Amino acid sequence: MIHFDAIFLVDDDPINNLINRRLLGKVGIGDQIDEFLSGEKALEKISELNPNDSLLIFLDINMPVINGWEFLDRYCEIFPDREDKIVILSSSIDFQDRQRANEYSIVSGFLEKPLTIDKINGQMERYT
Repeated sequence: MIHFDAIFLVDDDPINNLINRRLLGKVGIGDQIDEFLSGEKALEKISELNPNDSLLIFLDINMPVINGWEFLDRYCEIFPDREDKIVILSSSIDFQDRQRANEYSIVSGFLEKPLTIDKINGQMERYT
């Protein structure tokens, strides 16, 4: 199974982040799991990473200040050469959100909350 240097949880709900951190810890696909309640903080942290570090980002789209779409736009603008994996993790069941996610080549998946071990494993199989 693929392994990441870091996993970022970008969601304004600390309870979701706590649960998702525990699930991801059980699966053991990352050396480090960081939680961010805002997209801005996550973007700041990405800029501090080694460009060669492999990063998996679980991104909520419904957040205050900058939403997931704005995060993706800024990410693509600031880090055009990074080859991270970004998975949308949202409570949205709107087909238009799935279509919009497909417009971003950096987005490698769209999962509905809640995150489960089966959903994580299914997403990881796409990377092998």
